[in-house]
Amino acid sequence: MSASDASLLANIDARTKLAGSNKMEILLFSLGTRETFGINVFKVREVSQTPFVTKTPNMPFGVEGVLSLRGNIIPVISLAKFIGCELAEGGYNTMIVTEFNKSTQAFLVDSVDRIIRVDWDKVRAPENVMNTTQQTLITAVTELDDGKLVSILDVEQILSSVVGETRLPDIPQAALEDDQYVFFVDDSVVARKEISNVMDKMSLKYHQANNGKEAWDKLQVLANRTWSDSESLHDNLKLILVDAEMPEMDGYVLTKLIKSDARFSGIPVVMHSSLSSNANRAMGASVGVDAYVAKFDPAVLADTIIPFLQR
Repeated sequence: MSASDASLLANIDARTKLAGSNKMEILLFSLGTRETFGINVFKVREVSQTPFVTKTPNMPFGVEGVLSLRGNIIPVISLAKFIGCELAEGGYNTMIVTEFNKSTQAFLVDSVDRIIRVDWDKVRAPENVMNTTQQTLITAVTELDDGKLVSILDVEQILSSVVGETRLPDIPQAALEDDQYVFFVDDSVVARKEISNVMDKMSLKYHQANNGKEAWDKLQVLANRTWSDSESLHDNLKLILVDAEMPEMDGYVLTKLIKSDARFSGIPVVMHSSLSSNANRAMGASVGVDAYVAKFDPAVLADTIIPFLQR
């Protein structure tokens, strides 16, 4: 990795300029095969050589052990095992330390290449471009200038496989009318399932979408409905929950579109993201989100949206 790329990683919190630009920065890496993989730089805390990893008994599948990082014990995860790649002889000497969903973990990789900046509208859903095992763990695909494809990992799903599903606590129900609902969008299969579980527990009706562009198209259909003089979209659509990073259109651009459209006036937008740093919260605030919730704490999500639903 070049000094300039290392500098980019060291200044992640300064990147609020990306908010609303519909661009993302991807750290490219290899697992020792011909394929190129990527992870959103905002999830990356650091890249380094792999230190000594302590093997422990009864670790979940894919976890090679643990290591001490600045006084914290974190799991070390072999991405090759999850993706189904043949492990490199002698193991991997490079690790990517990530921070998302309020947790820190290290992913073992063969090598790190560089950081690229791409437009979200050039990031697509995988759609049969890889084998079935990989497709379930790939959230999106983009193409480099030389035509090589980059598979962007669904790290939330990988982490969920390691720690297991989140147990739902007691969550209060929300008292809405029969024709009232919420709308949420997330590109992660795991996240959509978790959000749906919370909505069901709260007895909320909902519509959902898999990426920002699909969400905006569906919201347009809802907004274009013919309303009577005494009724408006706000009477039915009570809240919009958006992810931050999504293929085709990110949550920042989606929020800007919603907030600039008078038909959605008064409808709160809550950003629900695995990116929980102060910089990401600032990015959300800069495009007008009404609240920002870090994934994934079902009780906090419910407590955040209930006051908006009661308006």
